[in-house]
Amino acid sequence: MIHIRQIKIPLTKDNKDFLTLKISKLLRIDKKEILTLRIVKKSLDARKKDNIHYVYEVDVTLSNEEKILRKNNSNDIFQTKDETYTFEITGTTTMKKRPIIVGSGPAGLFCAYILAEHNYQPIIIERGSSVDERVEIIEQFWETGQLDINTNVQFGEGGAGTFSDGKLNTLVKDKAFRCQKVFDIFVENGAPEEIKYLNHPHIGTDILRTVVKNIRNKIIKMGGEFRYHTCLTDILISDNTLYGIKVNNTTTIDCDTLILAIGHSARDTFTMLNNYDLSLQPKPFAIGIRIEHPQKLINEAQYGAKLSKVLPPASYKLTYTTTKQRGVYSFCMCPGGFVVNASSEKNRLAINGMSNYKRDEKNANSALVVTISPEDFGNDPLSGIAYQRHLEELAYQKGQGKIPIQLYKDFKNNKTSTDFLDITPSMKGAYSFSNLNEILPNYITDALKEAIPVFAKKIPGYATDGAILSAIESRTSSPVRIPRDKTGQSNIKGLFPCGEGSGYAGGITTAAMDGIKVAEFIAKIYKPFK
Repeated sequence: MIHIRQIKIPLTKDNKDFLTLKISKLLRIDKKEILTLRIVKKSLDARKKDNIHYVYEVDVTLSNEEKILRKNNSNDIFQTKDETYTFEITGTTTMKKRPIIVGSGPAGLFCAYILAEHNYQPIIIERGSSVDERVEIIEQFWETGQLDINTNVQFGEGGAGTFSDGKLNTLVKDKAFRCQKVFDIFVENGAPEEIKYLNHPHIGTDILRTVVKNIRNKIIKMGGEFRYHTCLTDILISDNTLYGIKVNNTTTIDCDTLILAIGHSARDTFTMLNNYDLSLQPKPFAIGIRIEHPQKLINEAQYGAKLSKVLPPASYKLTYTTTKQRGVYSFCMCPGGFVVNASSEKNRLAINGMSNYKRDEKNANSALVVTISPEDFGNDPLSGIAYQRHLEELAYQKGQGKIPIQLYKDFKNNKTSTDFLDITPSMKGAYSFSNLNEILPNYITDALKEAIPVFAKKIPGYATDGAILSAIESRTSSPVRIPRDKTGQSNIKGLFPCGEGSGYAGGITTAAMDGIKVAEFIAKIYKPFK
């Protein structure tokens, strides 16, 4: 198989026939000699507005590859190795009890999928509802403000990512090809094929809900089991080894293999775990706001006015280091999406961003967050959670239970907004005018006020007076890390930390990849259950 990079295709000729013709010219062969063609990557190069084009990477099989490689001496044309994911079972210990996975977000689902696929018969316990029931409960919350603390944007089948943009970006080096396996599973269960090669793939919350349900049904078909409305409330330990768990404060389940895929918002679970000798560490995360602009503004800034109407909704990625060495960056950017009330605790308010597959809402929104560390909130394992909760309580109070919002011009001037200018919000959940300076610490507001004008140099119009800011973006990542050893276990044997909540991932793809990695840890210890 031959890999070819840097294949530039004009926007007007973006089709497989022209791509095949371009490859045949690059290799100096007849296009009939191309036996198979697989798109590995497709990205849009918009750096020069007068020369926007697509750039492809492909794998091809040819009838005489060695001969063709000899006459094509280029760093962008080379023979590639097989990149198929493989799962090896080398464990020799008999598994006496079925493994239990706590949480059905991407880490838990993909760990369960791989284990079920290889006859380990996992049991998945989920504190929230199944995805269909969850959609109804969350829509009701956005309409009425009545919060279900176990089923919400953070908790329930599919995890927090199910009510986001479904972005699948990752910068993780993937020598084991877990990422490819994640995308294969997504596509097999209803995700669009394009996620396998687009440079910034996304599924969209509307499609992701169906994909999650299909993955669950496949796990069940392969021998897995799901138990909803089942919250881990205690762990049972003897001689530093797990032997059982308690759920819903009432029911005990024998267990010696527990995968903790609890997500970044399982604060009550972290508190329970901290009562034991389980090693927990505080970790850095980021706090900030969301900012909304018309999607038209972002499109024109990225593509130019001429092409902004024909190309896909544009995204952006922005980073800046302040004069006081604070990192400020865009996070979870949602083209054509909504800002959503993503609260999970009474009298506390958190927000997130969400887009459907078509990304066709009027506004673009993104988190703008500022890096913080234990130096800001303390070195106790749970001090980051206390920090988040304090700011979420302020957001709830200042917004009177609604999403607090403010125009950029008023944020600069420390003044509560009273009306919109040229932009109105795209939001799920009620909102009210407030002063975000009264919610966030000065070192965060100062960093944002320094960074936004700099970002406007990259995206003209970014610092427009009418841009809508909302608070608080507090769930960027877990504030806690649960260390694991080379076998994948915590200092308590039988307990396997997994995914974003345990500090090993930062999004849907990396969480899913870590779920697969933990399944591999288990397969190195145990034989399949049956």
